[in-house]
Amino acid sequence: MSLKLPQAPNAGLFKQGYQTHSNADGALIRNIQAVREISSILLTSMGPSGRNKIIVNQHGRIFITNDAATMLNELEVVHPAVKLLIMASQQQMMEMGDNSNLVIILAGEFLNAAEKLVTLGLSPTEIIQGYTLANKFVGEALEKLVVDKVTSVTEPSELLKAIKPVVMSKQYGFEDLISKLIIEAVSTILNPKNPSSFNIDSVRVVKIMGSSLSESKVIKGMVFPREPEGHIKNIKQKSKVAIYTCPIDISTTESKGTVLLHNAKEILDFSKGEEQQLDQMCKEISDAGVKVVVAGANVGELALHYFNKYGILVLRVPSKFDLRRICRVCGATPLPRLGAPMPEEMGSIDYIETKEIGGDRVTIFRQEDGANSTSRTATILIRGATQNHLDDIERAIDDGVNSVKALLQDNRLLPGAGAVEAELIKLITQYGEKTPGLLQLAIKEYANSFEVIPRALAETAGLDVQGSLSKLYAGHSDKQKEEDKEAIVDGLRLGLDIDGESSTGLVDTVEFGILDLLAAKKSAINLATDATNTVLSIDQIIMAKRAGGPVMPKQQRPGNWDQAD
Repeated sequence: MSLKLPQAPNAGLFKQGYQTHSNADGALIRNIQAVREISSILLTSMGPSGRNKIIVNQHGRIFITNDAATMLNELEVVHPAVKLLIMASQQQMMEMGDNSNLVIILAGEFLNAAEKLVTLGLSPTEIIQGYTLANKFVGEALEKLVVDKVTSVTEPSELLKAIKPVVMSKQYGFEDLISKLIIEAVSTILNPKNPSSFNIDSVRVVKIMGSSLSESKVIKGMVFPREPEGHIKNIKQKSKVAIYTCPIDISTTESKGTVLLHNAKEILDFSKGEEQQLDQMCKEISDAGVKVVVAGANVGELALHYFNKYGILVLRVPSKFDLRRICRVCGATPLPRLGAPMPEEMGSIDYIETKEIGGDRVTIFRQEDGANSTSRTATILIRGATQNHLDDIERAIDDGVNSVKALLQDNRLLPGAGAVEAELIKLITQYGEKTPGLLQLAIKEYANSFEVIPRALAETAGLDVQGSLSKLYAGHSDKQKEEDKEAIVDGLRLGLDIDGESSTGLVDTVEFGILDLLAAKKSAINLATDATNTVLSIDQIIMAKRAGGPVMPKQQRPGNWDQAD
């Protein structure tokens, strides 16, 4: 009797069609190559001079942007190791609102360094231990590299320190104008007595095509890019507001009913009864003192007629998110039923106006300065020539507003323009030299990985990369004299001059306002290190067969559909 051997290892363990990759097959190297690919895409888009990318998503929508979060959201990445890094980047975006590209770029560089160490003979476990030690040291070192702090978030000049560099990295050249808009909007809604109650959802952005960015402005309240449904367009005094989430129309039953009518009088009475019922409902709403009705669903023609009769302004807001915001602004309760609202269910608004901006009719819900600070909302109305340009400015505004949230967690600031990275390379290398054993190789490679940031800034700005890096390292080493404390601070503050106006090629980051948030930088480095260690700890990838059969392309038939074959 002959012995039958299985065709492949683990042939009876999984369903047919599975794939497995182990370290013996080079799974780790393949993961690193995949991460390097996504990292190189984002690398050239970093910094004030970062290049834009054109991305066409699966729906055919075109994005022209240098924003990492947008690129990662629209790219359909399927590689599991790269997805780990994208999740870390998304976590950075949710927590800090900025530096999402730094997570991917640093993780890519850490893994490149790990590839060299694996080739030298270090095991992934030793590399992970070295990286963990280095990351712990970086957390302590960053605390000592603080050069400034925001003393008061209610002071516009202090807020500018944190917001301007964030906007500058996205919209270089427009940073003064956009920062001014953000600060005006934030100052409107920030409660001086309780700044930690700041909610980023209270700052909205409405984009209207036409004119230029200089025509953008901040409006206290909410702006809806549509006009009211009825004849009443403006209300000049403080009014009560009722908000409905259900359709405002003649009620219909779920099951179809049959009505037997014998003559014309019965037909007239039947329709008249519905009209009287709707008229009664609108009168009850008016008698309750309501002057504004906001509908989250459709408003019937007959209901609109009676609202006009009783002088009630009707605005339809199809977005449930906007409906929630307007409930918070007005202090109203969304009602799922028709009828007159109870006094505690109604909200109030100071006044409403309908304006034409750039050919578009908009409705503005304004609030007076004395309104309750917890319900304040500010809308930044931005103008521009193209939709892509408006989208990019909106992303820059979102990052600027998010930086205020990060600022409330930690108000300390680090020098930007590659100054922190140059200092970290020096400090981590010194720490590595004091560490015994093979771990020092991993720590030194971890330190060298930070060079990718100033290198990318120099490349995108069109500078001589080697010359600029040499000047940066010299500025951070020559002046480190223990007897001269001022020189230490000066050396720490020196960053790359991307405009090329300085004779030395370096600028004082504090003087020029090129500063980074400590909380955002520390979070990005921690997430990048954690993601790197996770990828390095993977020794095997097992992929099941995808569900469903192969999708066959539809055959194009010649001629019209009704022609004979």
